[in-house]
Amino acid sequence: MKSSPQHKARVPVWLRWLIPAVLVLAWLAIAGVGGPTFGRLDEVSSNDQASFLPASAEATAAQDWQSKFRDSDEVPAVIVIESEAAISPAGLGELASLKAGLEGLGLGSAVIGPIPSEDGKAVQFIAPIDSSGEVKESVQELRDFIAEGAPEGMKTFVTGPAGLAADLTSAFAGIDGILLLVALGAVFVILLIVYRSLLLPIAVLLTSVFALCAAILLVFGMAKLEWIQLNGQSQGILSILVIGAATDYALLYVARFREALTHTHNRTSAVLTAWKASFEPILASGATVIIALLCLLFSDLNSNKGLGPVAAAGILCSLFAALTLLPAMMALLGRAAFWPFVPKLVPADEREPELVTGLEGQKGLWRATGSLVSRRPRTVWVASVLLLLAASAGILQLKANGVPQTDVILSASNAVDGQDALARHFDAGSGSPAVVVADATNADEVLAKVKAADGVGDAYLLAAGSVPITGAPGAPSSPDVREGKVLINATLNYAADSIQAEDAVKVLRQQVKTVDAGALVGGVTATALDTNTTAQRDLVIIIPIVLVVILVILMLLLRSVLAPVLLVLSVVLSYGAAMGVSALVFNNLLGFPGADATVPLFGFVFLVALGVDYNIFLMSRVREESLKHGTRPGILRGLGVTGGVITSAGVVLAATFAALSIIPIMFLVQLAFIVAFGVLLDTVLVRSLLVPALAYDIGPRIWWPSKPGKPELDAAVQRDARGSLETDLEGAGRR
Repeated sequence: MKSSPQHKARVPVWLRWLIPAVLVLAWLAIAGVGGPTFGRLDEVSSNDQASFLPASAEATAAQDWQSKFRDSDEVPAVIVIESEAAISPAGLGELASLKAGLEGLGLGSAVIGPIPSEDGKAVQFIAPIDSSGEVKESVQELRDFIAEGAPEGMKTFVTGPAGLAADLTSAFAGIDGILLLVALGAVFVILLIVYRSLLLPIAVLLTSVFALCAAILLVFGMAKLEWIQLNGQSQGILSILVIGAATDYALLYVARFREALTHTHNRTSAVLTAWKASFEPILASGATVIIALLCLLFSDLNSNKGLGPVAAAGILCSLFAALTLLPAMMALLGRAAFWPFVPKLVPADEREPELVTGLEGQKGLWRATGSLVSRRPRTVWVASVLLLLAASAGILQLKANGVPQTDVILSASNAVDGQDALARHFDAGSGSPAVVVADATNADEVLAKVKAADGVGDAYLLAAGSVPITGAPGAPSSPDVREGKVLINATLNYAADSIQAEDAVKVLRQQVKTVDAGALVGGVTATALDTNTTAQRDLVIIIPIVLVVILVILMLLLRSVLAPVLLVLSVVLSYGAAMGVSALVFNNLLGFPGADATVPLFGFVFLVALGVDYNIFLMSRVREESLKHGTRPGILRGLGVTGGVITSAGVVLAATFAALSIIPIMFLVQLAFIVAFGVLLDTVLVRSLLVPALAYDIGPRIWWPSKPGKPELDAAVQRDARGSLETDLEGAGRR
């Protein structure tokens, strides 16, 4: 940056005080409305299965048909009462008396049961719950009633779709409070260490919090208008993403502001200088992440489609807060923001030394890193690539084909324990049957095919009110027909959330379509199968779109073709390494049975988009320095002046994503590790060594087809840098 005068001319009051004060007051008003809205997100948030379903899958179509056969919107809760010994006839009579009490709770329609197990050690009830109410509270009522009413010594569980949904909602309960406190606390401690100041960390943290308030207000409005689907998963990611991104952008601006304060006494001039210098990289970074997240709209999974605009809205608010609120606060605080380590004015002739090697004026870790990069660039980048490739080999062990729903919740769960009890005493698929929708004219043939299919234990047609047609005296003899369709319930021989059950559904679909080409197979198992299949399809479609979008943005920012291509390849390689290491950690250290099928896609979108952020911060500064000093000196200069701020930003982002691991949901714990580890890997290895060394080795051709910089300086560096650096290092060693 060229030295600037000290700007002793008086700045108008409206520019010094009025505009900054108005901006701060405007953001205070936004926070005043958005803050209380945080507690209202539950009004527009849903964790039921519909918010995660694939939009065009067969299971979704089957669910739509199934809803036409229900007179009310109910979800079944499966009550299991288990005894260590066989239950006596008197005990069965006592348990049967619970049915009237269950129906007296008024939670839904008629309760089915008690149904004794073949071994005589358990009974089950099926209690429909009205899903238009609070399912979590209704399930808790059932648990309290059964625990109190069951004979002493028996174990009681409430499981099935309603029980699992209730426990999933409870697991997400930490999002509103604990998650936010942990993330903000971690960021505050890091900022205190980075700045060694009290006011500045508070200003940066306020920028993040106000950005989150604005994002919550925007997301609440979109969800209220039913433009998006909001669930606990996207709600938790929103908080983390906004805090991490807003802090990263703030760190970049503050670094340029501190630098500007060493050139002038005028804080307003320093604010504007820093804003002009940081506007383009912050805007490019935010645009990259926003567009990459919006690529999730191409997904066929409702959960992915919902997360895309939710997270993009968060990044947009982070970007605006970093470019408006933070500069306004810095304009009001000036040098006092850095107290007690206030930046001092540097004499004009010492502000920016004439660069020969690019290391002039640098010291400490980043001088040593720059020296290593310039002395052995090819060795550094080849070694970095080999290390990343070796780590990427672990991706072959990643088991991202879905996990049983009972493994999703990592904390203690009555519903999960209930599923285990069901498997011990009843048909494993009891309570979560596969649902077949078929033409009424083919009902008997389809039913026969379903009963004969491998993996099916029992099947029956439904009459009105979801009553099975069993052929027993007094049982309904004709099925309930709606719009020419009938429903068949098929109980599988395997747990509804198991791989074996998914295989049985695949066979069942093939069998019924030989009789009725338009038949649909849905239910819990079919939904899990279609979700995994759709997630694999999304991975193939969305990844190329994201890469093309990022490549175009980088080309526009750097006015180059070669540099953006290499940067994109570097973050893809970094993503592969992060996923490879994560697979080894999940399988061997944490003992997870697998990973959700959406984990690779979410990991890719966040790691590639956020990883490119740091390369944008680095290479935009390198290009700026190259225009003045030549490419190779510009690379070392850019690495030195951005090293501290980018590393701090990486640590902050890793810490905020790591906070997701406090929520006992396997998907979020896995995503937390992948992004936190991947960001640190990208910050420490890719951005600090691989990219600078590769760019230094290529030299001015890195900007092809443009030719920025000063060719004569690059030629001089190539001739003289090696010798001068060796001399410099020897002198440093003697000191």
